[in-house]
Amino acid sequence: MIFEPFERFSASEFRVKFAASRWEREGAYALRRQVFCEEQGLFEQDDRDAVDDYAITLVALSMLGVAADQVVGTVRIHEDEPGLWRGSRLAVAREYRRIGAIGATLIRLAVSSAHAMGCRTFLAHVQAQNAPLFEQMNWETMAEVELHGRPHVKMRADLDFYPPCHTPEIGYVALRKAA
Repeated sequence: MIFEPFERFSASEFRVKFAASRWEREGAYALRRQVFCEEQGLFEQDDRDAVDDYAITLVALSMLGVAADQVVGTVRIHEDEPGLWRGSRLAVAREYRRIGAIGATLIRLAVSSAHAMGCRTFLAHVQAQNAPLFEQMNWETMAEVELHGRPHVKMRADLDFYPPCHTPEIGYVALRKAA
């Protein structure tokens, strides 16, 4: 009998939701370190800051059937003042960036869940190369700025395109784009 080599499993479905367990939060922090410290060199050792003490962490989980396998994307949101929310630290694992739906679904849940919690304005500082994705998702540019030595764009989400999501602990499903 001849056995074919086992092909690496590649998830086709991703659950995007609020991080609810310790392993999800730790996976999100590890992914942020990988992206912002190791790949991009924006921070030396760790990108965590005081905002992490009160921000809500969202995660994208690759799914093995009904079981979550690993954190492949993350973003955090927080309320700066009543009605003013911000998103930051959007990161997707390198091997999952070409899927296309993960980053967009994280953005959608970030804004929609904040909208459900009373958000009237949602802002983010977006790395300049990622601004076109946000523009496609009904965000407007407010200003060009430099953060951490890199060009960023201050952007605002058009809340009319983000209906409130009242179940962020369940979140959304993102599917792999067809080839």
